[in-house]
Amino acid sequence: MNRVKLFTLKEANQMLPLVRRIVQDILAAGKRFRMLSSELGAQTENDQEALDQMNQLQGLFRELEELGCSYKDWDFSAGLVDFPAVIGGREVFLCWRSDEEKIRYYHEVDAGFTGRKLIPEDIEETA
Repeated sequence: MNRVKLFTLKEANQMLPLVRRIVQDILAAGKRFRMLSSELGAQTENDQEALDQMNQLQGLFRELEELGCSYKDWDFSAGLVDFPAVIGGREVFLCWRSDEEKIRYYHEVDAGFTGRKLIPEDIEETA
């Protein structure tokens, strides 16, 4: 059984410079992939380029997974990343969006982005 890495807020924020670079690459490759995919109905010359973009995306997703976090923005617009953590004795996800300077939100495992809440101040101060 694989053990999930649980992040402290401090650990997740320290990892953001690397995560931010990977997410920038994901957003660029994802937008290109979506554009190529929409063109495929009319022409087949972009098949290989679309496949290359998909392979690049899969590699970038793996990079994040190897770090212990996961990418959650499948329309490639916000660059959402979740970090497994524990707050108040419950497993949650620290939730970061690519336009945010640091991690300030979390959500329950089954809630998703729309269930984001501010991380309690006492957690931020000790992390």
